[in-house]
Amino acid sequence: MDGRRRNPYELTEETPVYVISVAAQLSGLHPQTLRQYDRLGLVSPDRTPGRGRRYSARDIELLRTVQQLSQDEGINLAGIKRIIELENQVAALQSRVVELESALDGAAATMRQREAAVHASYRRDLVPYQEVQQTSALVVWRPKRSPE
Repeated sequence: MDGRRRNPYELTEETPVYVISVAAQLSGLHPQTLRQYDRLGLVSPDRTPGRGRRYSARDIELLRTVQQLSQDEGINLAGIKRIIELENQVAALQSRVVELESALDGAAATMRQREAAVHASYRRDLVPYQEVQQTSALVVWRPKRSPE
């Protein structure tokens, strides 16, 4: 989570609150279809201690997506399961990228602070040495002749 304490009575889109009959009505599917989707692993609702299914708002949305992919797009259930798995994997990877970017930003800020501290510690009476680049050019110097 995000490190903050959540109110145990706060409802989110992932809170399992709908029994199978209500979930079926909200999704426009038959309860037996929901049971089949659960058996296939397409939608996995939470379970009560008595093993009853409890669907969340996110589960209802996923049921609608499965139905849309099946009916409108003509994708079979195995294909839909793979699509859902890949979408979940993409979401997890995107979350990880955000975490890594945040860690990288923090490390870069720390590095800038340390670099600034090193620069602040330089002695001001010293001049940094710069190496002279050697070239193959030939320079001829002739003194200016004074008019006599």
